[in-house]
Amino acid sequence: MALVVAVVGMPGCGKGELAAVVSAAGLPVFSMGDMIRAEVESRGLEGDPMVFGRVAQELRDEFGYGVLAERLAPLVDAATKEHPLVMIEGMRGTDERDVFLEHWKDGFRVVAIVADADVRFRRISSRGRAEDGDRLSFDARDQRESTWGVSELMVLADWTLDNSSDLDTFKNVSETWLKTVLPSD
Repeated sequence: MALVVAVVGMPGCGKGELAAVVSAAGLPVFSMGDMIRAEVESRGLEGDPMVFGRVAQELRDEFGYGVLAERLAPLVDAATKEHPLVMIEGMRGTDERDVFLEHWKDGFRVVAIVADADVRFRRISSRGRAEDGDRLSFDARDQRESTWGVSELMVLADWTLDNSSDLDTFKNVSETWLKTVLPSD
C-alpha cells in the first residue's frame, strides 16, 4: 500500500522545495496551491495576493473547507497504484486533513516545515509569485491560513523539518527525510 504524505507549513517555509526533492526522486507531487492558481485563471482573474486569498476563501465558503481535498483525492488515488509514496504539497486546513484521513486512514501522514516569519518573507519576496505581495499581504496571508488550521496541523504533524538555514542544507534534510519514510518493499 502506498503512503500519502501531505506537506503543511506557512507561506515561504519551503513546501515547494521539499516537493521538488520528492519529484526528483520520481515520485508524484500534487499541489493544492496549483489548484487555487488554476481556479483564479479559469475565472479570468488577474492574480495578486488579495485575489488568490479571496478565491481560496470563496471556494471554501461555497463548497466547504475540505473542497480541495475532495477534488484532489481521486487524482492521488490513481497515482498510488503506481508509486510507493505520493505527496500533496500545501495542505492548509484541518478539514482537508480530515478528508485525507477518512480517505487513506493509516496510509496518510503529515510533514510540517517550519521557518521564522522574517526568513519566510525574505524568501517569498524573491520568488516572484503573483500571490506573494508585500509584508502586509504576507502577514494577512499568515493570519488567514492560521484560521484555516495550518498552525494546528503543524503541531499534529508526524514529522517536522526545520528550514531555517540555506537551501542546500534543507535539500539534504529533505533527502534524508524521504529515505526514512519511503515504504520498504
